[in-house]
Amino acid sequence: MVCLSAGTAAVHLALIGCGVKAGDEVLVQSFTFCASSHPITYLGAKPVFVGSEGETWNMDPVLLEKAIVDRKEKTGKYPKAIVPVALYGMPYRIDEIMAIANKYGIPVVEDAAEGMGSRFDGKVLGTFGKYGVLSFNGNKMITTSGGGALICNGASPKSSPEGKDLQTDGNGASTEASPKSSPEGKDLQDGKPLPSGGGLEEASRLANEIMWYATQARDAYPYYQHTAIGYNYRMSNVCAGIGRGQMTVLNDHIAHHKHVQKLYEELLKDVPGVHIHKQPADPRYDANFWLCAATLDADVKIQGQENAYKEVIKTAVGGAAGVIHAVDSATTDCQPNENVEALRVFMLGKKVECRPVWKPMHKQPVYEGAPVYTNGVEEDLFKVGFCLPAGPYVSDDDVRYIVDCIKEAIVR
Repeated sequence: MVCLSAGTAAVHLALIGCGVKAGDEVLVQSFTFCASSHPITYLGAKPVFVGSEGETWNMDPVLLEKAIVDRKEKTGKYPKAIVPVALYGMPYRIDEIMAIANKYGIPVVEDAAEGMGSRFDGKVLGTFGKYGVLSFNGNKMITTSGGGALICNGASPKSSPEGKDLQTDGNGASTEASPKSSPEGKDLQDGKPLPSGGGLEEASRLANEIMWYATQARDAYPYYQHTAIGYNYRMSNVCAGIGRGQMTVLNDHIAHHKHVQKLYEELLKDVPGVHIHKQPADPRYDANFWLCAATLDADVKIQGQENAYKEVIKTAVGGAAGVIHAVDSATTDCQPNENVEALRVFMLGKKVECRPVWKPMHKQPVYEGAPVYTNGVEEDLFKVGFCLPAGPYVSDDDVRYIVDCIKEAIVR
């Protein structure tokens, strides 16, 4: 594992490690934060957005395979990587995603930034694919104030579908090697099973390559010489020290979030029209419940709903408050329902943050025209979804107060 300045940096370097270059396509979950997709554009590559299935809210494996086949037909090439996201800490269908990735020889970059400590079938998210992304941002399960990490597994194929290996020279720079040769010396053809893991030696090689890129890609000379573009993505010593202390409370924080989720489920079960998002009944799913999410039926009336979207937002809403770009209109062509926005405003008046879920990336103006494969699930969820507080300082009394406020907001 390589510690870095941010989870976004980890996504960026993972894509480089997968050989993504300008003009390539990368399959990425649409229902996510922009850090999952923006690094694709940093490299001059093109995001291809994949919609969600309704149970986990994460990448739909059926749509994923459809996208792979269709992109090959349209472009003559397979996408260079697959980026599923553990939305709000919920495990994705990684068994199905890895099976599809192996079938077509495409490496997987697990964006587990929100899913640190979440597990699928007893195995921690971020340890299935070639790379796994973690975030230690101030609002995550544990924090280094700002930072992230990249888990280097080597579990995805080294051979590209076109039959060329991506290996490195002595300095860690990517080079093309002999066709169709895997690290184990076996041929990798489309449609054949691929290795489930790269082993410690391969993981170490990948980690060294990532660290090389993260430290400005300096070659082994007494002066600075560069054969590749590197980045200043190292985690600072101060942040690393904070992280070492935070690791001691990770399990406690995860247990607390699970407890808060269970309490929300109990207290909201009889509130008409409000549905807490639960993990699948399949015992393999073990979410950390980084944020507790819920949906609000469209026919539920909320106090102040008639005033929703009447005023333009003047300051940053939710998350790390910072500079926002002024807008002229309070509405867009894809936004939460008026009752969900009214609930956000009502709860804010009660000193409770009740933010919308992520707006799908394929509906963002910056990605207008990008290819998308969807059944509309994530768009529907964006209209009705909202998130509830679940952090380590949220007490049982706080949860009861929050639920009471939701009940009060509903017009009977």
